[in-house]
Amino acid sequence: MSLNVELSKFKVKQGKSHVVDEWMKFLNDNMKDVLLTLENEKMYVESIFREKIEETEYLYWHSIQGDGGAHVEESQYEVDKKHLEYWYVCIDEETSLTNLTSEVLMIQEDVRKSME
Repeated sequence: MSLNVELSKFKVKQGKSHVVDEWMKFLNDNMKDVLLTLENEKMYVESIFREKIEETEYLYWHSIQGDGGAHVEESQYEVDKKHLEYWYVCIDEETSLTNLTSEVLMIQEDVRKSME
């Protein structure tokens, strides 16, 4: 089985930090529903990190995903639709996306087998 490991950096639109607060709260408050959506995406691990450098804020997505998973944009789950609404309000898509390169992936064999 092939795993797609990503770490991507996205710039938050200026003045949207308070909306990012709402977004992250929404995801945390609805984690049961969020986790249900991950199966269709073959998403085994997904984490969101936040960084603020002076007046500029960034969100980092870290994910470990299997091949052939559904795209979140195709989801019929209400929690995914709301997640995408927040995305379009908060993420500055005019700023180029930064994808970091995975050099080493350390996953215990029993955990890797459970992903198959």
